Amino acid sequence: MIARGILLAAALLAGTTAFAQAPVERGKYLVNTIMTCQNCHTPKGERGAPVFERDLSSGLSWDEPPFKVTASNITQDKETGIGNWSDADVKKALQKGERPNGVRLAAIMPSDFYEILTPGDLDAIVAYLRTVKPVKQETPAPIYRIALPRHIPPGAEKPFSEADMADKVKKGFYLVTIGHCMECHTPMGPRGREFESALGKGGFEFKGPWGTSVSRNITSHREKGIGAWSDAEIKRAITDGISRDRARLKPPMGYAFYKNMTEADLDAVVAYLRTVPPKE
Repeated sequence: MIARGILLAAALLAGTTAFAQAPVERGKYLVNTIMTCQNCHTPKGERGAPVFERDLSSGLSWDEPPFKVTASNITQDKETGIGNWSDADVKKALQKGERPNGVRLAAIMPSDFYEILTPGDLDAIVAYLRTVKPVKQETPAPIYRIALPRHIPPGAEKPFSEADMADKVKKGFYLVTIGHCMECHTPMGPRGREFESALGKGGFEFKGPWGTSVSRNITSHREKGIGAWSDAEIKRAITDGISRDRARLKPPMGYAFYKNMTEADLDAVVAYLRTVPPKE
């Protein structure tokens, strides 16, 4: 009887693990946590809170020197969303920044950070997006003023493998990359983000209802960065928006989304951040 009970428990545990790794569940986890897709693609209501009744139906707009664009409707609506796109179309938009009609997406869409996606995660994201309720919502046609070259972070030029994900630091690099953390935390130079010389140095300004916030230095520098912070302090900053000195950090960083990350994923992110060369 004891042996049978052990076998039954093992079977139930295996079933639970398999369900947790089901493609739709994995895609939902990635989209709604580390990738913070809702941060841009979901409309905002009072005080910037996401309007989840119209989830992923279009959101933020940008009017920058290179472009004037609004985040696309990525629900399953066939007329205004991506309901008529093939799986290959969705993947191409994610990783190559290109619509089915050949029009490039503005560089605010972090396609340069998505080349690294494992084949399984890419399939999972598409599988989840197929479940998103269709919402009819037109978005303004994009206006492109300057053609921007692609600038993929070093080490993220091709898909990671499952073997890569078994390494804690590599997994952390993967998560930080698909979370496009260095999109905001690396300064911009004449040729784009200065990944090679100033990775993680911070310095971008973001204006919004919160006033003006400046992206922090997240390198391992002990004074200017987070090198002297404990693991718990780094995690608290990521998930709760509270600094080491207990000061409240400002948006637009997606604290509410990161709060739902697994402890293992947060551990991996911290492990990778420890390896980012110090920058003043």
